[in-house]
Amino acid sequence: MTMPLRPGEPTRLGRYDLTGRLGQGGMGTVYLGRDPDGRPVAIKVVRPEFAGDAEFRGRFRSEVHRAQQVPPFSTAEVLDADPDHEPPYLVVEYVDGPSLATVIRDRGPLSGAALDGLAVGIATALGAIHGAGVIHRDLKPGNVLVAPGGIKVIDFGIARAFEATSQHTRTDQMVGTVAYMAPERFDPAHGRQVTAAADVFAWGAVVAYAATGRTPFESGTAPATAMRILTQPPDLDGVPESLRDPLEWALAKEPADRPTARKLLDMLLAGDTPRPPHEAAAVTAVGAPPTSGTARRATVRRVALAVVAAAVLVGGGWFGIGALRGRADPATGAGAAPGASSPAPATASPTAVDLPGAILRGERQTLIHVVEIDRDLALDLHAAQVQALDGTGPKSLFALVPYGVDYLIRTLREGTGEPQTCLGVKIVPDRSASLVPVSCTPTRATIFSLSPTEGRDDHDRPAFLLSNEAYGVVQWSPSRRQVIVEELGDAPALSSFSFVDRGDL
Repeated sequence: MTMPLRPGEPTRLGRYDLTGRLGQGGMGTVYLGRDPDGRPVAIKVVRPEFAGDAEFRGRFRSEVHRAQQVPPFSTAEVLDADPDHEPPYLVVEYVDGPSLATVIRDRGPLSGAALDGLAVGIATALGAIHGAGVIHRDLKPGNVLVAPGGIKVIDFGIARAFEATSQHTRTDQMVGTVAYMAPERFDPAHGRQVTAAADVFAWGAVVAYAATGRTPFESGTAPATAMRILTQPPDLDGVPESLRDPLEWALAKEPADRPTARKLLDMLLAGDTPRPPHEAAAVTAVGAPPTSGTARRATVRRVALAVVAAAVLVGGGWFGIGALRGRADPATGAGAAPGASSPAPATASPTAVDLPGAILRGERQTLIHVVEIDRDLALDLHAAQVQALDGTGPKSLFALVPYGVDYLIRTLREGTGEPQTCLGVKIVPDRSASLVPVSCTPTRATIFSLSPTEGRDDHDRPAFLLSNEAYGVVQWSPSRRQVIVEELGDAPALSSFSFVDRGDL
C-alpha cells in the first residue's frame, strides 16, 4: 500500500521523482518514485545516522555493485544507486504485489501449485543471488513479494553494509529475523562467517511458514526460538509430503549438510531427494566445517546457555548477542585488538576438523596461498609491499584478526623491532593499488572480507576471494608479476586464496 509523502520529505532524489511512501524499517525509508521515462521504481533511502558514516558508504557502494550483478530471475532488479548522495539511496524494480507475510496473514497458508511455485521461485532467486557471489542474509516473508508474474525476492545483499558498520551496528549484533536465522549465526565460532548455507536454511523456514502459517521453530520469545533452532528438529506438521524432504534437508543444523540453492532447485524440479554423504561443500565456509557429534553437542550446550542470557532488541529485526561472542570488546563492540589476549579455545589444540575455524578466530598462524599460481603471500623484512613467494620463513606468516564480519590481516615478521603491522591498501596513481604494511588500526584500507568460491586448492582446501570493500579484490597480476588490489567491474577475479595452518601463535 502506498502512503502519501509526509511534510518535509523529499519530492525528488537525483533524477527520480518521489510520489509516495511504501514503508519504513531499521535501515531507512522506501519511497515509490518514477524514473525520467515515467516507469515506477522503489527507492530505498538510507537513515541519516548511517549516511554520516564514511565506512558505511564504502560498504554500501561495494554491496550495491555486487547486487547489480544479480540476474533478475525471481529477484527485484537493482537499477541504480548513489552512495555519495545526501542521503545515499538505492533504486530497485518496483514490484506491484503484497509481501508473503501479508498474503499468509490475510489469506492463510498456501497449498498446491501456489506453494510449489513459491518454493521453486525462492530457490531460483537464491541460485541467481549466490551465483553472483552475494548472500542475502535476511531472507524472510517480508522480503518475498507475490506479484502477478510470480514471486520476487528483494533486499538481497544490502544488509551486510548495515550489519558491518561499526558506528551503528556492533559486532555483538546482527541483521535478521530470529525465526529465519540458521544455527551457525548464533555460534561465536562461526557467526561472523555467514555463508550461502544460511540463506538455504532461511528458504526452508520461509517455505514451511508459507505451508503452515507458522515458522518451524516457533516459540513464545526470540531467545526460546533461537534455542529451538539450535537444539530441536523443525516442526513440519502440515507441510505437504512432497516438500518434507527438501525442507528437512535445507533445515539441517550443520551448514555442510544442506544443499546448495542450485541443488535444491534441481531437487524440487525433479521431485526426488538424493542424500549424498558429502553434499553442499560449495556453500560451506572454512569457518563452518562439519563437526563430530561430540563437538557439536558441546557447541550447542555452550551457545544455548549464551542464548538464554542474550538480549533481544525488539523492533527493526535486530537481535543482540553480546553474550555469544567472547572476542568482542564489551566497551567498543569491536573485535579483539591485534595482539590482545583471547579466550582459550574449546579444545587444547585444534583438530583437523575445527582447525579452519581456529584460523578464522585468529588463534593460528597461516600461510595465505594464491591458488592459481601455487605461491604464498609474503612480506620481506625490508619489503615495501606484499609479494607472492615460496611460503618459507616468517615473511610468509600471517594471522587473521576478526573485526565484525571481516578481518584485519596481521603480519608476523620477526626481528623488525617495530610495532605490529597489518596489511593495508596503498593507492598508486594511475595504477592498481598494492598491499603494504601499515599500523593495525581498523580503517577502510585495512579491513578485508572473505567470499567462498566453488574452487579448491591442490590440497583440497576451500578457496576464497579476498577483497577490500573500499578498493577492490586482491589478486595476482600475470602481466605485472605483482600482487594488486583493483576494482573488477564485470571482469572475473583472476585469483583465489586458501589458508594453510602453520601452528599456534
